[in-house]
Amino acid sequence: MKLFYIAFAGVLYLASFAGDVFAQANHTLTIQLKDGPVVVQLMPDVAPKHVAQIEALAKKGAYDNVAFHRVIDGFMAQTGDVQYGNMSKGYDASLAGTGGSDLPNIPAEFSKNPFVRGTVGMARAQDPNSANSQFFIMFADGSFLNGQYTVVGKVVSGMENVDKIKRGAGQNGEVSDPDRMVKVTAGK
Repeated sequence: MKLFYIAFAGVLYLASFAGDVFAQANHTLTIQLKDGPVVVQLMPDVAPKHVAQIEALAKKGAYDNVAFHRVIDGFMAQTGDVQYGNMSKGYDASLAGTGGSDLPNIPAEFSKNPFVRGTVGMARAQDPNSANSQFFIMFADGSFLNGQYTVVGKVVSGMENVDKIKRGAGQNGEVSDPDRMVKVTAGK
């Protein structure tokens, strides 16, 4: 009988772990780019408020047609300005990157997750609690960002499509005639 209880406890433990993995797997963001899809595994266990906001914006279609307004070769591609970055609704290159969404800013959710190639992080202003809708995808490792910006996910497929995003010029990476997120969907 004792062996039965031990086996039963083991099954319960494994089931709870599998449930966590399954729940995490359902939090995905699929970004359709001109060169193909990019699938991002979101991390609600690391940044629950940020992930909830990204998913809410994606479900409203707010990220569709939004430009990659800042793209720095060897560093990252930034997008998500739903206020000024929508290339089919009032895109303004001079303001792209300064806007957010109609949702409130989110308090920082810093973690020990490192910024490596494929990491998705939230963009923000000087105030650590100013993230809203903009995010970036890392082309390469960026350990200097660790603990300074919120990690929200990682690219699990389609990184080759991220690598084809049009690069910007200069230190700020401003892009003329930028690529865009054609369609963004959230799975949950």
